[in-house]
Amino acid sequence: MAKWGQGDPRWIVEQRADATNVNNWHWTERDATNWSQEVLNELLLRVRVEGEDGVCQITDVSAIEGEASINNRKGKLIFFYEWNIKASWTGTSKNGIKYKGNIEVVNLSDENDMDDLDICITACKDQPPTPLTAFMKKEGEKEIKLALASYVSHLKKEFAQGMILPTADGVDKEQQHVQKKVKIDKTQIDSLSTTNASSSGVKIPTVKFNLKETFLTSPEELYRVFVNQEMVQAFTHLAALVEADRGGKFRLLEGNVYGEFAELVPDEKIVMRWRFATWPAGHYSVVTLNFIDRGGETELTLEAKGVPTSEEERMKEGWQRYYFDAIKHTFGYGARIC
Repeated sequence: MAKWGQGDPRWIVEQRADATNVNNWHWTERDATNWSQEVLNELLLRVRVEGEDGVCQITDVSAIEGEASINNRKGKLIFFYEWNIKASWTGTSKNGIKYKGNIEVVNLSDENDMDDLDICITACKDQPPTPLTAFMKKEGEKEIKLALASYVSHLKKEFAQGMILPTADGVDKEQQHVQKKVKIDKTQIDSLSTTNASSSGVKIPTVKFNLKETFLTSPEELYRVFVNQEMVQAFTHLAALVEADRGGKFRLLEGNVYGEFAELVPDEKIVMRWRFATWPAGHYSVVTLNFIDRGGETELTLEAKGVPTSEEERMKEGWQRYYFDAIKHTFGYGARIC
C-alpha cells in the first residue's frame, strides 16, 4: 500500500470539491442523443447546391434514428454514435419547375469513414426525369458528407470539455483552456461547438425586447398571415412548414428560422418558441404576438424573451425586414387606399 501522499494524484479526492471521481478517472458517460438529433437536423437543412440546371436543397429531415454518447475511462475519451437518417430534397429548375426526391443515410457511425458512408439519393417515383437528380447525387452528396463531418467535429468538441471536472481550487487547466477557447470562438456566429446551453450547462446572457407595428388590415386577416402555410410562403418567397396547432412546428427562410407554437388564441395572440438556426443548440426565445383591433387597422405588439444578448439587434432587424416589411409589401397592408 502506498504511503500517505505517494499515491496516484488522480486519486487524491480531497482536491475535488465533492471528493469524488477526480478528473473523471473512473468510468463516466454522457448521453449526446438529443443534442445530436438537433444539430444533425440543423446542419442538414443548410445543405443547398446550385448549378447550371437549377438549385437543389434539403427541405425536410423526417427521421434521425440512433444514439450518441461519450465515455471516459482513465482519461481516454471514447465517442460512440450510430445514426440512420431519412430526408427529402427539392430541386428547382431554371424555368421554375420543382422536383422532389428522397435521401437516406445508412449507418453513420464511429466505425465507418465518411468516404465509405452509404448515401442513397433518389427522385420520387411520380417525378419526371430531370438532370437535377444526377446533380444532387454528385454535388449534393458532397455537401451532405460535409454536414455530417461537421456534426462529428462539433460532437467531439462539445462533449469533450464536459468530461474534465473542476477541483476544489477552481477550474483545472484543461477546463481553463476550454473556457478561453469559448471566448475566442464567441465571435463565430455559425459555431455550434462551445456555446450549447442545454448540453454543457453554460449560461447564455439574454435580454428582452419589444416591437410594435401597425398593419392596415383586420386582426383576423393578420393572424392568418402567421399561421397559414401558403401565406407564410408568399411573404418569405420560400418553401415553409407551418403546423398551426399548439406544439406544432414551423420552419421558414430555408431553415434559418424554426421553432414551435406554444399558444394560439385565434385572431388575438400567438406565443411561439422561436430561434435562429445558428443559435446554440437547444436555446429558444419566447416570442409573443398580440393582435389589437384599432378600427380598420391592427396594432401588432411583439415581446421577445430569452434572446441571446449578442443576437438582439439581429433579431430585431430580422423581424422588421423579413416579417413586418415583407408582409406589408406582399399583401398591401402598409399603404392606405384612398
